[in-house]
Amino acid sequence: MNIKERLLNKESWLRYRDTMRYALHCCVRPFDGFWDLTHEKRGSLAAANTIVILVLLTNLLKLGCTSFMFDAGRVNWDDVNMVMEIAQFLVPFIVYCVANWCLTTLFDGKGRLKDIWMGTAYALTPYILIQIPMIIISNFVTLEEGAFYDYFGYFSFVWCGFLIVASVMMIHDFLLGKTFLSLIFTAVGMLIIIFLLVLFFSLITDGFSYFYSIYEETIFRTY
Repeated sequence: MNIKERLLNKESWLRYRDTMRYALHCCVRPFDGFWDLTHEKRGSLAAANTIVILVLLTNLLKLGCTSFMFDAGRVNWDDVNMVMEIAQFLVPFIVYCVANWCLTTLFDGKGRLKDIWMGTAYALTPYILIQIPMIIISNFVTLEEGAFYDYFGYFSFVWCGFLIVASVMMIHDFLLGKTFLSLIFTAVGMLIIIFLLVLFFSLITDGFSYFYSIYEETIFRTY
């Protein structure tokens, strides 16, 4: 089935709707939800990618639309570097998925890279559900009335963290201790991957600068 047929296929849209709705089920029943997400094929990459995009949009809205009373870092849209803002979330997300896949393979984890991507994306659903209403509410309450703002913000991160732990347990069929151990090694793996990426781009930049300086010297001596 090609892309055009998929876009016009009603069953594909119904499955997409169901897999998006299933993210809510994973939030309230994480252990059953994440098991069925991959083992029973209740999730989809399309829904997972949609959630990732919604998280990116939420971050951008939070950056520019949160009341200055609750976010001193609020900026003007003209000053926002969209590429950097997107990369600040997307790069760690991708690196986490790759590192978790590499490390859980050593721990005999059963999840594929696709499963880890879906599980992690679905685990971020509470961030969207809580942060978007809080962005709106921040513009209608005073500083004294908004004491709950920080609490709900922290709660969204705690909830997402709990769901990520549940996703690792269910996707890889780990016990709790093995789950935390794999997450610790995943964090170490992320640092190693980031170090290698920085080293790689640094070498590329130095190499480009070296050959460009040779080019400039050649042009200077020729003309």
